[in-house]
Amino acid sequence: MLLNAAGAVFVGQRLDNRTPAWQMPQGGIDPGEDPRTAALRELHEETGVRPDLVEILAVSDDWITYDLPADLVAKLWQGRYRGQTQKWFLMRFKGTDSDVDIATEHQEFSHWQWLAVDQLADNIVPFKRPVYQQVLAAFAVHL
Repeated sequence: MLLNAAGAVFVGQRLDNRTPAWQMPQGGIDPGEDPRTAALRELHEETGVRPDLVEILAVSDDWITYDLPADLVAKLWQGRYRGQTQKWFLMRFKGTDSDVDIATEHQEFSHWQWLAVDQLADNIVPFKRPVYQQVLAAFAVHL
């Protein structure tokens, strides 16, 4: 979860999603990689934001799990996975909007924006809303 100086949250619209829903950057942990390193790597890979442009403010105590809706299981991740278990990091963005570049090597987002925290859950793909509500609750004291 990346916050700008005004406290708004970075969200991107996935290239592979035809409905206008947003999500925060996320990704997997490579073999031998710790969650913090993975979070910084994934942030850079999806947004172009370098690790030196963020400050980690908090880490979720718990791993947060979600299941994909049945109609998406066969469409996503070649049907190999039914959901994810995630460790979330709250980061403060110390750069400027010009430091964001979603046209990365393996581009995932078609558009991006800063979204007010109180608008986040309502603008997320519906099956991820419970996850985002848990993330917001985990970081409430920092928002």
